This record gives sequence, structure tokens and C-alpha cells, in this order.
Amino acid sequence: MTQRLAEIWRHPIKGLGRERLESVAVTPEAPLPGDRAWALLHENAAADTDAWQPRRNFLVVASGPRLAQIAATAHTDGTITVTHPDRPDLTFVPATEGARLIDWVRPLWPEARPAPHRLVPAPPQGMADNGAALVSILSRASLAALSDAIGQPLDIRRFRGNLVLDGGSPWEEFDLVGREITLGGLRLKVTERIERCRATEANPETGERDADTLRILQDRWGHRDFGVYATILDGGTLAPGAEVAA
Repeated sequence: MTQRLAEIWRHPIKGLGRERLESVAVTPEAPLPGDRAWALLHENAAADTDAWQPRRNFLVVASGPRLAQIAATAHTDGTITVTHPDRPDLTFVPATEGARLIDWVRPLWPEARPAPHRLVPAPPQGMADNGAALVSILSRASLAALSDAIGQPLDIRRFRGNLVLDGGSPWEEFDLVGREITLGGLRLKVTERIERCRATEANPETGERDADTLRILQDRWGHRDFGVYATILDGGTLAPGAEVAA
């Protein structure tokens, strides 16, 4: 069955919200524009710098499941709007108004965790977990297989991917590692599988941990992987409906 691009997502602030896009112009060897462009350090971070840092230094869903409910929109004027069902909407300038975001997110963050400290800009490769300028690709077929194994429908937003494919067979994307693919005429090279963390246990509608994703992946398939990373090789525009060819 032919695979096609079904959804495009970016995450303007690492761990704090997602935004669905109708199309996106991409650049070779770069992350999706605006994806993980900012990140919120906590007070126990090993280094208070703007350089790439590991996930453990930031506010992330794995440590605060209520963050899973946040949506974020990056505007062309440089502002970002964040929303949450239990908080008033906030539009702020990330370069100068990080303190406003800290005040806004504090009630959503567990009191036992290190407090939010400073909003930092990402380096050119973005602030993805692996420190590389990659995009993440997810499969609806794999999501359906995992949902069946868990016994409840899972929302693709749990996995905080960039490009969501429809069609094909479960786990077919793993066979693409090391290979080039075309997506709507643009070339990408699939580089590695994505090992998952506890963030995937959190429901983006309720903010509660309600699915034992990691255990089921391990018990049923012998790994904790969901999705793959890829390097963009050609610049151009991606939009839903683009066909995948390997």
C-alpha cells in the first residue's frame, strides 16, 4: 500500500506544546523550521547556557505529564501563543518575555520537580533529544498496531513527531533506516529508529499517564522504538498528500 504524508507537526518550545501545519518549506540538513526552537531550562540544569543540552535539563512531558495538554502556535511576528485547558491563553515574545511563560507554566509543573528557570533559544540544529538537525517520521499503521496491543486508541500527538505517514504496514519505517526516500519529490535519508521515553505514556487530552507504552513495546516487539529520524537532503515544500517512495 502506498504511503502518503498525512500530518505535519512542529513543537515551537521543547516539551511545551505542538502545532499542526498545512505545509512547510524545509531546508537541507536542518530541522523543521521553528521546531524545538526554544526550550525551558529548570533550576537544576547542569549548565545555564544556550548551547544544545540533554533532555534532563528541561521541562518535558516525561517529568510533567500535564504539559502534554499544551498547544503552541508560532506566529510570523516572532511571538508564540500557548494554550492549555486549565490556563488562560498566553501570547509572548520568547526572546524577551520568557518570565511570562515561566509564570504561566508553573501551575502545570510538579512542585516536587526542579522549578522552571530560563527560556533559552536553540542552536541551529534545534533542541531535539539527540542534538542533531533531523526530522522525526511516524506511521499511523504502527500507531494502530500499538493501540491494538495496549487495548485503547492512542493519539499520535503522544509521540511528538514532525511528519506522520498514512498507509503501509506496521513498523515498515524501520526497514528504511540507512536508505534514502523521496517525499513529494524531496529526498530524505532515514538515519535511525527513535527510542521512546515516558512522555508517550501521557494523554494529550487529559494530561494523565494512562497507557503503558514502553512496557507494551518491549514485551510485544522487544524494543522501545516508535518512529524514525531522517535528514532532509533537498530543500522545498512539504504538504499532506505527498507520496513516499523508497
